[in-house]
Amino acid sequence: MPLVSAESASAKAILDEHEAYLFPAVKPLYRRPVVIKSAQGVWVTDADGRDYLDLFAGVLTTSLGHCHPAVVARVQEQVATLGHTSTLYVTENQASAARRLNDMTPGDLQKSYFTNSGSEAVETAIMLARVYTGRHEIVALRHGYSGRTALATALTAHAPWRPVPTSASGIVHAASPYTYRSPLGPEASIQEHEDFFIHDLEETLDTMTDGKPAAFFAETIQGVGGYIVPPPGYFRRAAALIRERGGLFICDEVQTGFGRTGGKWFGIEHWGVEPDIMVMAKGIASGFPVGATIARAEIADAWTAKTFSTYGGNPICMAAVEATLHVMQQENTPGISEARGRQVRKGLEALRARHPWIGEARGMGLIQAIELVEGPESKTPSPRKASQLLEAAREEGLLLGLGGLHGQVVRIGPSMLITANEVEEGLARLARACARVDGAG
Repeated sequence: MPLVSAESASAKAILDEHEAYLFPAVKPLYRRPVVIKSAQGVWVTDADGRDYLDLFAGVLTTSLGHCHPAVVARVQEQVATLGHTSTLYVTENQASAARRLNDMTPGDLQKSYFTNSGSEAVETAIMLARVYTGRHEIVALRHGYSGRTALATALTAHAPWRPVPTSASGIVHAASPYTYRSPLGPEASIQEHEDFFIHDLEETLDTMTDGKPAAFFAETIQGVGGYIVPPPGYFRRAAALIRERGGLFICDEVQTGFGRTGGKWFGIEHWGVEPDIMVMAKGIASGFPVGATIARAEIADAWTAKTFSTYGGNPICMAAVEATLHVMQQENTPGISEARGRQVRKGLEALRARHPWIGEARGMGLIQAIELVEGPESKTPSPRKASQLLEAAREEGLLLGLGGLHGQVVRIGPSMLITANEVEEGLARLARACARVDGAG
């Protein structure tokens, strides 16, 4: 018997209300959406009482697992003391959270601005770069995803995530350093791929801008794009290139921050590059709505015009940030992600060897993915197979994510406190799901 059967009356009532009262754009995964009622650690329970092993963590957001007791206790304490102020007032929580970020981030990043989401953090970073440099043009990457606001959508280079013709003056896109789908082909070396993508970035600057960019903006690992990991020297050379032209390097760590990539606190540290501005969100507060933009002091100090955020730096959310970062440092999430990431990758590579429709396994730490193709001799993206695998995994009580331009990439990004036994269980369920896909054809 499959784990998932028809919804109970309770689940159906919730789904009916969802359909009646929410935008159709609030579109859940799965043909029959999962109605989650409660969660703890890496386990979630639906409205029918069925349990699922969560390997997607609310899109890499419940970084310590669902309802971590230290975060819950700190938030409960805070909500009874001070709930809201806006950024027009000073609170200890906001100042303390900003100091923690200064201590954790690479290079000379020092001053932070807190908002409610990654989209807002991105908007803040772009505006800050333009204020500081007195320039306007921004170079982003194809296959990148930056959020759902107007500017963030313009930065996003995925047609499915651009609901209307969206453009913003001064934004251009260079080729993504996507080696699996590089036009050079699999016979090219990593160095040749790197040279090719850097040359494209240089040509983009020379032909698509006035040669005086405000910034180069990029995700360390492209998330929605399908966990695209660049060649090792790409960011070092890209940052040097933009700085030669007087621009800034803005690093997007919304999905990759706080130990997620394994061994380092932030993804960009793997390549020894110090950004001028960094944006963060998702895992920073264990699911509470927080975005953060941090910059070198002289860059942050250039913004002297009036601005404020009603909910930015909210005391409750800042309490969640403090508690989350404390647990991360106490538990050493970079170390756990490195060890558990090796375990996940080993399992994914074993599955790739058995299933010819898995074209590539890739990622770093606990941000891992498999890209699905139509067959062993084809690199044609297979959103059909990805959808089948997602549904089959649900039948096995396993929650995963999708990504890639065509929806052909299955994404894995669990809590960074996941145990070795839980990873083993997740891989076993994924293996059974892959066997279901083989049976479906």
